[in-house]
Amino acid sequence: MSTNKNAVLRYNTLDKCFSNFGRKYFFSDLLEKVNESLSDFDPSTSGIKTRQLREDIRFMKSDAGYSAPIEAYKEGRSAYYRYEEKNFSINNSPLNRTEAAQLKNAISILQRFEGAPQFEWMNEIAPMLTDRFGLVGSTEKVMSFDTNIDYSGYDKIQPIFNAIVNNIVLEIEYEPFDQEAFTFNFHPYHLKQYNNRWFVFGLNEMLEMPRWNLALDRIIKINETKDSYIDSSIDWEDHFLDIIGVSTPDSRNITEVVLVFTNEQSNYIKTKPLHPSQRVKLLNNGQLQVKLSLIPNFELEMTILSFGDRVKVIKPESLKKAISTKLELAVKQYL
Repeated sequence: MSTNKNAVLRYNTLDKCFSNFGRKYFFSDLLEKVNESLSDFDPSTSGIKTRQLREDIRFMKSDAGYSAPIEAYKEGRSAYYRYEEKNFSINNSPLNRTEAAQLKNAISILQRFEGAPQFEWMNEIAPMLTDRFGLVGSTEKVMSFDTNIDYSGYDKIQPIFNAIVNNIVLEIEYEPFDQEAFTFNFHPYHLKQYNNRWFVFGLNEMLEMPRWNLALDRIIKINETKDSYIDSSIDWEDHFLDIIGVSTPDSRNITEVVLVFTNEQSNYIKTKPLHPSQRVKLLNNGQLQVKLSLIPNFELEMTILSFGDRVKVIKPESLKKAISTKLELAVKQYL
């Protein structure tokens, strides 16, 4: 299959030529038409050559392509090209083999949300697409995702997403764990999933905090308001590069964190970095030194604690003490 740039544009241009029974398109005419379309789309293009055009026609005729009934009709020493069937068009034909495989994979990914609130439509659309495009074959799933269809925050995704896109201020009733519920106005900016939970970040109007985050499963009620929406100047991609997870301490100071992992854990850490800033160094005793540049937070502490006795915090001292205290409390649970 020709997968180079603008292949679909070329195929559609050729499709129009082959479908036009009011004109005879010789090879040179096809080349001219294709390059004309490419030039209209990108004036800086140098177009394609004869060899590429032959490959495009070969692909369109192939089973892997569109099985297009392209015929060359002799006229003198040359030949013109058109479809043998007047009603044929690649836009009316079933998906080619490659496209069908891609669509099947896409449906497989979408089906991981089956049964979750707001995704009931998948139960209907997946069989419909499978039948419409003839995506027959094995229904066995070969890919699994770490997700929880019983998560109670799924039904909040759609209204919050719509509010972000349409710049709508929300009145939210929220109930943190072990606290009473309260209501406030919220300007939503960004949705993020972490550890199988969804969070929304935005401006807490009551506290004037623009990086406030809410767990969707703790939201009781959402109402749209007519209040003026305050835009965010925060680059959320950069924001999350500075932390692990979702919580950000008030100080928001980036700190160098140094950890040492045991031999048994070192390969795992090298192949699955804790954070994009991770730098590693193999020590003489075979242990692995890891340096991170980030904002220490609750999620970092939980990540470190998850490795148990296979990691030691070297610096900063405040993080070292926090982890040590939590480990001591954990030991007391077993005494």
